[in-house]
Amino acid sequence: MTMTTAGVIFVLTLVAALVAVHRPFGDHMYRAVSGTRHSRVERVVYRLVGVNPAAEQAWPVYARGVLAFSAVSVLFLYAFQRLQNHLWLSLGLDPMAPHGAWNTAVSFVTNTNWQWYSGESTMGHLVQMAGLAVQNFVSAAVGVAVAVALVRGFARSRTGELGNFWVDLTRITLRVLLPVAVLGALVLMVGGVVQNLSGGTDVTTLTGGSQTVTGGPVASQEVIKELGTNGGGFYNVNSAHPFENPTAWTNWIEIFLILLIPFSLPRVFGRMVGQPRQGHAIAAVMAVLALASITLTTVFELAGRGTVPQAVGAALEGKEVRFDVSNSATFAAATTLTSTGAVNSFHDSYTALGGMMTLGNMMLGEVAPGGVGSGLYGMLVIAVITVFVAGLMVGRTPEYLGKKIGSREIKFASLYFLVTPALVLVGTAAAFATGNSSTALTVGPHGLSEVLYAFTSASNNNGSAFAGITVNTPWWNTALGLCMLLGRFLPIIFVLALAGSLARQQPTPASEGTLPTHRPLFVGMVVGVTVVLVALTFLPALALGPLAEGL
Repeated sequence: MTMTTAGVIFVLTLVAALVAVHRPFGDHMYRAVSGTRHSRVERVVYRLVGVNPAAEQAWPVYARGVLAFSAVSVLFLYAFQRLQNHLWLSLGLDPMAPHGAWNTAVSFVTNTNWQWYSGESTMGHLVQMAGLAVQNFVSAAVGVAVAVALVRGFARSRTGELGNFWVDLTRITLRVLLPVAVLGALVLMVGGVVQNLSGGTDVTTLTGGSQTVTGGPVASQEVIKELGTNGGGFYNVNSAHPFENPTAWTNWIEIFLILLIPFSLPRVFGRMVGQPRQGHAIAAVMAVLALASITLTTVFELAGRGTVPQAVGAALEGKEVRFDVSNSATFAAATTLTSTGAVNSFHDSYTALGGMMTLGNMMLGEVAPGGVGSGLYGMLVIAVITVFVAGLMVGRTPEYLGKKIGSREIKFASLYFLVTPALVLVGTAAAFATGNSSTALTVGPHGLSEVLYAFTSASNNNGSAFAGITVNTPWWNTALGLCMLLGRFLPIIFVLALAGSLARQQPTPASEGTLPTHRPLFVGMVVGVTVVLVALTFLPALALGPLAEGL
């Protein structure tokens, strides 16, 4: 069997599995966020937090809940890292430097999980388990909660209420993320992923010292990572490490887990608005973009442009032999199409055009299928922009799901879309302007690509890296931390404001002039608008970086 044939089978079985679970798992998530009964554990959480689960919130109150919870989380995680040497299970490791602790705290609370450090030689067990791993759950739950709030904005009318943030956060964590994480961890342990708190792994060669640390709770962190909630891992090379991703079939499982929740959320959208076919249309847009990306990334890597890759038949440097080129390319596409950021190969070693695809996936806004929750609300914002453009073309007030898209709504949608490109391009320019652009390849288009990738990853809350840059400096940790913070919470505020505006409207009955938003024509329009918007925004930067290198 050729590498290409194996890659096609790998992708087809992945697609079949995602199609099979789309409806049942989507229905499970729908029941989790729409049910009216609270479990005993959930009621205990509500009492501890001091909230009334029956009280719903307008969008400003919902947004304040998101921001307050996240701010407290940043402060707690920062303190956890700074006091690490005084904590249980610290393994004798030193506390993290202030700028590094700030970057990591912001990184995990924003669901970015950018790691500039080697987890096994920098973080003790307690910080990793009670600090980082907890944020892997709750930061992802925040994203789903915001997506659900936006869907309620479409589904409700003449009300300012979008649900209760604390109820959504608790239910998503306890009913969705935790059960899947437990089951996924068991499957990965069967596949050979280690789960232990003993074993003595010598890290002398990594640290230049004589310190020895024990193996950690790898299986638990691995499945949390692959649920699309974490770009890091216990080991710095994460899913390229045999302790975290031992075999080809565990590689398949991890990609499946990356895509499971984002591809099932359109089902939740369709159920909540009372039109399942609307969810099918959104899922179809995601699928078209994802399959195109996986195909192009794999083709570019198998083509192996360059003297050495063409001599050996593919771009093999930086890839694990147990996964081969095609399966590594599929993983790279999946992790950058979502906000996962985990890697099983070295993206900096990809061909110029293959590396461009990983950049382009993030520049799309990670909407195919995107991050956990953030992918759905990002795609719905693009759908709003699409119907607005379509309305302008025919001279009609645009509508989506019976809600008019007026000046207020399109302003929120436009601001949402503009935040990330502004952070990426301004951050990249600032790195060069201030002399902080020193990379492994200090000149040329590849050096630009490395800097551009870092800011694209941080601003889109992805967490993967091209590498090649020494980012553990006060400037880089501060700059990327700001990009992660603004790239996460400014869009969330605009999304919730849009949801509040939509929820207050009276639905408009469909007429002969209403654009059907569940048919292939609309799917094609949304795909086209997504690609065109990104091309208009980022083409100059890509032309100076990966395109110049590849051509």
